[in-house]
Amino acid sequence: MHNPGNATPDRFPAQDRFADGAQYIAGRLTKGTSGRTHTVVDPATGEDVLTYDLAGPDDVDAAVAAARAAFPGWAGATPGERSDALHRFAAVLAERAEDFARAESLQCGKPLKLTREFDVPGTVDNAAFFAGAARHLQGQSAGEYSGDHTSYVRREPIGVVGSIAPWNYPLQMAAWKILPAIAAGNTIVLKPAEITPLTSLMFAQAATEAGIPDGVINVVSGTGREAGEHLVAHPDVAMTSFTGSTAVGKRVAEVATATVKRLHLELGGKAPFLVFDDADLDAAVHGAVAGSLINTGQDCTAATRAYVQRPLYEAFVEKTAALMDTVRVGDPFASGTDLGPLVSHVQRDRVAAFVDRARSYARVVTGGEVPQGDLKDGAYYRPTLVADAAQDSEVVQSEIFGPVLVVLPFDTDDEGIRLANDTPYGLAASAWSRDVYRANRATREIKAGCVWINDHIPIISEMPHGGYKASGFGKDMSAYSFEEYTQVKHVMFDNTAVAAKDWHRTVFGDR
Repeated sequence: MHNPGNATPDRFPAQDRFADGAQYIAGRLTKGTSGRTHTVVDPATGEDVLTYDLAGPDDVDAAVAAARAAFPGWAGATPGERSDALHRFAAVLAERAEDFARAESLQCGKPLKLTREFDVPGTVDNAAFFAGAARHLQGQSAGEYSGDHTSYVRREPIGVVGSIAPWNYPLQMAAWKILPAIAAGNTIVLKPAEITPLTSLMFAQAATEAGIPDGVINVVSGTGREAGEHLVAHPDVAMTSFTGSTAVGKRVAEVATATVKRLHLELGGKAPFLVFDDADLDAAVHGAVAGSLINTGQDCTAATRAYVQRPLYEAFVEKTAALMDTVRVGDPFASGTDLGPLVSHVQRDRVAAFVDRARSYARVVTGGEVPQGDLKDGAYYRPTLVADAAQDSEVVQSEIFGPVLVVLPFDTDDEGIRLANDTPYGLAASAWSRDVYRANRATREIKAGCVWINDHIPIISEMPHGGYKASGFGKDMSAYSFEEYTQVKHVMFDNTAVAAKDWHRTVFGDR
């Protein structure tokens, strides 16, 4: 277990790294001008990590101005030049991997083995992928479809992108938003969550070290209500990209509409985990535990609703509870830890309240409690399995965002798929079956942006991530994401130098 008395200084020296401020504008750290401060807290110990000056509207204006000034030069660079810069960026990220892993674990409470093996390598891979994608900003010839004219389509950068990232994957979300945008020739202002700004700032610093020009990437660390809203409403921001809850996403869309800017929303999820009666039960149990507890359940694609066909239901509940009980909860920096704390005590208490309310209408099979002893000062919550809740109950329909899996039975395949689709969300899902026809039906009929078969949670840079329904629209990662940050222009040539006269004569007659 950790030693709360001296844990934070040995983990990551944030106060030393960000003594000049927690805003990164035009290639340098500065202090925020809102007149208010915020303290980043280690959720494993409750200790203060960094107190910094929050960004206000003036800081957002300065960051947007820096991005706007940098746009002509960056957009005018050749695809090869942008690609080379992103390859250097990927190399710097790889060299700083341990720093990034430790900072991410400190501010989020993620087990260090998760940040070392998943968050940081995934970010480096994203940078390498978009370095390659930068060379493929391709238009399309439309040929001579209009007599003496030749047409083609250009893909062009949009301008300044204002992005807002959540606290559950600060480093990866910074990468998912920044990399495709700048690969396509845009410049960007990113607002991370105020409780987890460290790795976003480090990401921007690494870009400068790699030779990406000042002003291409800017970071403003402030609240959503002040800095975030001002960024979305800013008239010089041409596109807004937001990841977060559906409720806040609706507000972002409302504010963005006033300036008719491009909008990309990756919102909440309530992923179904559909187990048919011919599934490999042990594989499904392991998949459910891993898929529901990844990042302490603070993942919009995490398995949250397990629907298990009646013949396997009781065995699934029993085996899943037993496996959850083996998960080691503890210090994120300890090598044996499987599950760290939630990101904050506020989030821990929110999750606990969901489970406590569920006791009146469902069965809490295991977990459902705050650990004591050495973990009492942290934002810890034990892995929790809830069974026998009704489909319309709160724990089934609402996004809990914690280490809680709800299990419900179903009888027919039709019923299972209907229940899987029966929430407002549609971000991700999985189906478990040995029958290829059953599995294929699930991929067709489940309304979600990603459907895994006999697995849950893996993602790769080459494939898109994004939702249906109240989970938003637009894609992260992949070539689809790259295209999100471009606008399409039709160009038409008159090949004869007389077509315009002919057109004039057709419309206006001989004059």
